[in-house]
Amino acid sequence: MCRGGQKAPLQQWQEPLMKIHHVGIAVKSLEQALPIFRRLTGTEPDSVEEVPDQKVRAAVFGLGESQIELLEATAPDSPIARFLDKGGKGVHHLTLAVSNLDQTLAGLEGDGFRLIDRQPRIGAGGQRIAFLHPSSTSGVLIELVEERDGDEGVARTPPSGPRL
Repeated sequence: MCRGGQKAPLQQWQEPLMKIHHVGIAVKSLEQALPIFRRLTGTEPDSVEEVPDQKVRAAVFGLGESQIELLEATAPDSPIARFLDKGGKGVHHLTLAVSNLDQTLAGLEGDGFRLIDRQPRIGAGGQRIAFLHPSSTSGVLIELVEERDGDEGVARTPPSGPRL
């Protein structure tokens, strides 16, 4: 169901959403959250990086074919800061992997989905991403990520170093 409760017609493109890529979790402090997720996953994060365009620091833990992405705001006007200010804490978004992001965005928009990003942008890890507005996805912020050849099933080696 999309705009106005109308059932969206299926388009010819029929891009399947391949799998859950990651779950984004908003945290007030990576410093406080990292020890918890190190213990839960039994490993170090695969990466910790700042994504200036999105005003976040992201720590990513690989879990099989999916990931957990912890997100800390780096500016008071970032989407994560606004989410936390509204009382949000915890799951921020669900990310689905697609094989062709441009084609998927065009198809979803044609089906009546409201896009936050009409054009892909670069997210954590240099991946092409785009967001769908929660108003057209049952209240869930959906991120789409273009999965590049070789991304799926990649073995992740945790970095060495002390655990907190």
